[in-house]
Amino acid sequence: MKKDIEIPEVKDVYVAAVREFNEEFRADEWNVYLINDSNKELEMVLIVSEGHDKKKKTSVMRHRLERLPAKNFAKIEFIQDDVLSLNNEFKISYFIGNQMLDKTFKFSKNSIKESALQIPIIPKKGILAK
Repeated sequence: MKKDIEIPEVKDVYVAAVREFNEEFRADEWNVYLINDSNKELEMVLIVSEGHDKKKKTSVMRHRLERLPAKNFAKIEFIQDDVLSLNNEFKISYFIGNQMLDKTFKFSKNSIKESALQIPIIPKKGILAK
């Protein structure tokens, strides 16, 4: 029975941490974005995030986006420097048409740092979650 269930693979959807300057606080900060690099709109996007290691655990954060258009991105949340030393997970669930897809994106501890790479769609440098 389980072999008959088709689980679609998530393609062209990413989570990225981007270092940005906050004008209001006059400081650099890390922001996490959801990137839709596909040609289809994502609907009813649910995001659950948390940071953890063997000794510490952050609060669970929940976010929702009604829609994320094709070839677009949306800011999910600000991430404090204190939690960069933890494993940070972002569980993303969404619909394309009537099909639900989900994937857990992970930033390993200390992987979010200044040596950033180019990321899809966003015209800034950042780090993609795995």
